[in-house]
Amino acid sequence: MDKVCAIFGGSRGIGRAVAQLMAQKGYRLAIIARNLELAKAAAGDLGGDHLAFSCDVAKECDVQNTFEKMEKNLGRVNFLVNAAGINRDSLLVRTKTEDMVSQLHTNLLGSMLTCKAALKTMIQQQRGSIVNVGFVHTDMTKDLKEEHLKKIIPLGRFGEPIDVAHAVVFLLESPYVTGHVLVVDGGLQLMI
Repeated sequence: MDKVCAIFGGSRGIGRAVAQLMAQKGYRLAIIARNLELAKAAAGDLGGDHLAFSCDVAKECDVQNTFEKMEKNLGRVNFLVNAAGINRDSLLVRTKTEDMVSQLHTNLLGSMLTCKAALKTMIQQQRGSIVNVGFVHTDMTKDLKEEHLKKIIPLGRFGEPIDVAHAVVFLLESPYVTGHVLVVDGGLQLMI
């Protein structure tokens, strides 16, 4: 089986760290982001024959077209990583409704649409893996009040993208692990 992986949000942060680790392991990658130039730069940094695609995950037609292009140029997608996301962090009373809708469309609906598209192929192949990623210390979370949060994380630091990348690859390569939520939080849940 070809090891073809689609990484949505693969141009930066967690997605980029996952791509770097998977490229080292011999996967053929599709790096997908809204900004095609950033996706091309990330794919180019990996070496090899990885490809870049532009896609707005909140639009079903974009997602479907991207999967068709990936299959045509790389082969069937066996692995899917959803690391695309936006952050419109603000107090609820100050948050604009359009920002809430945008965040829901990208972070929730986008993951659902990419899973739906990937499952069609995975069901035909009777195999495949999908990992949906949360957040750690990246550009998307740079405005959080870190010092306060670091005090309550038992490891005393925010997770870095590579910390999550190792967990993602573990899940992708563990065919008998299914429907599992793997918490990669430096022990934070132990304190809650």
